[in-house]
Amino acid sequence: MAGRLRLAMVVDSDAFGGAEAYARHLLHRAPEWVDPTLLVAAPLAPYFGPTATLLPLGLNADEAPALVDALAGVRPDVVHVNLVNPASNRAALRAAQACAPTVATLHDVGTGLAGLRRLYANLAAVVAPSAAIAQRLHDDLGVPARAVHRIRNGVDLPARVARPHGRYPLAVGAVGRLSHEKGIDLFIQAVSTLGRNDARLRVVIAGQGPQRERLERQAGGLPITLLGQCRDVPALLRGLDLFCLPSRREGLPLALLEAMAHGLPCVATAVGDVPDAVGPDAVVVPPNSVDALATALDRLLDDPELRRDLGRRARLRALRDFDAERMVTQTVRVLAGAAGRVPGA
Repeated sequence: MAGRLRLAMVVDSDAFGGAEAYARHLLHRAPEWVDPTLLVAAPLAPYFGPTATLLPLGLNADEAPALVDALAGVRPDVVHVNLVNPASNRAALRAAQACAPTVATLHDVGTGLAGLRRLYANLAAVVAPSAAIAQRLHDDLGVPARAVHRIRNGVDLPARVARPHGRYPLAVGAVGRLSHEKGIDLFIQAVSTLGRNDARLRVVIAGQGPQRERLERQAGGLPITLLGQCRDVPALLRGLDLFCLPSRREGLPLALLEAMAHGLPCVATAVGDVPDAVGPDAVVVPPNSVDALATALDRLLDDPELRRDLGRRARLRALRDFDAERMVTQTVRVLAGAAGRVPGA
């Protein structure tokens, strides 16, 4: 019988968000026959615990010598690289491919794909959480269809949820990296459209990123609190009445799936796999439309029965379709195959 599968997990990001939560699910839920070693960029140290090996941040670099050395010490059977977008983690991909068969999970279609086809052609497999990402991998990056595995994201599913009733004002929240593609500026504009003195709501936004100072200025005078990085997203979600995903671009966002799992009514933009993921169980609006976002929020703020119904249906959909255990089982099967191993053997 073969020994445990030595898996090196590379997470080279500058902040913790949905993509990094995905990696944490994979780490914590790996079966006994997998021996994972975690190699993470230093900014992520607080989120992965003392067992992680910390490395210099290599985002948008061409080489990652510290990662090369770390992988040589691990001698993995297979490497998993967590990709924020196609171009930003190219140094990690090169280092991994020089060491062992490499599987990547791509969370965002991104931009700047020039010169990446050879790098992606050398991957043993790529996991795509959404149909749009799977298509982009094949069409724009030349990854053979047989090497692309569409595995939907999954989240922790709380055994029960209890929504507060009769609270006023209502708590409306968004969770995401404070960067252009997440559309937090559009969310703030929509809240402003509802009126600076709208007594129906208070807004909380959790996340960190390059646009934080600009967004804080934009939110000035509005009933909005920017919380910064949130270490306990489930606790935040339990305190909300309504969730908003205002993104300009997404794959299959974990923040939205977590909100659904917590029984929250959701307003979300029609990007990536969002319309397919939520079906009729959320309010879906066109991306980049402040008016549509504001109208949807206004409608839900004024209709408690609709909020309750959407929240109930969203949770049922999450329980059915977005279990983290299923996601990890399917992903580990791909990793084992890339290493030439039979899962569990």
